[in-house]
Amino acid sequence: MKIGIDIDDTTFLTVKSMLKYADKYEEEILGKPINRDSFGLIKDRYYLKVLYGWDEKTKYAFFNKYYKNVLEECTMLPNADKTIQKFKEEGEEIYFITARLMNISGCDTEGITKSSLEKFNIPYDKLFLHISDKLKFFKENDIDLCIEDSYDTCRKLTDNGIKSILMTTKMNENIDATGITRVNNWNEIYNEVEKYKNTIKIK
Repeated sequence: MKIGIDIDDTTFLTVKSMLKYADKYEEEILGKPINRDSFGLIKDRYYLKVLYGWDEKTKYAFFNKYYKNVLEECTMLPNADKTIQKFKEEGEEIYFITARLMNISGCDTEGITKSSLEKFNIPYDKLFLHISDKLKFFKENDIDLCIEDSYDTCRKLTDNGIKSILMTTKMNENIDATGITRVNNWNEIYNEVEKYKNTIKIK
């Protein structure tokens, strides 16, 4: 079975380092820290726009200055390594499929991502970066199952017959994910993948 896995806030905790440097950049621009009371407004992955009100030009200026730092400081979610190692031992193909940006000056996104996966001993078969249309990608590459933190992505895949597992985060915890398998950690992910494998065998 081919398993497609997202990276940011699914395998690695990216939002923590992203907000750290976004706060820093906001202070550099406005000379004052962001109002953290607005943190509760985050309902999706576009939290830079929601929290900071940045336009595209400002957002990419931030990325050009700090994206490298953000990616390098990401930490692994608990048991992501052990769970993915189990999948590989059981013969599954692991495809990391991420929307991580490739056109940021001074940031070798592919190199940093590969280094992070190697650092935490996370095995994989293929790595795909800057994939904006995951539904199209999953269909074209015959990937059977998705592990992802984006509700929108999971909804599109699920509605098109591709099994999706949604990692619960602050950005999606209040969204009604009816029809999508929702989990809270990598131990639960493993159990859900095993359940899915059994349903396939039964069919």
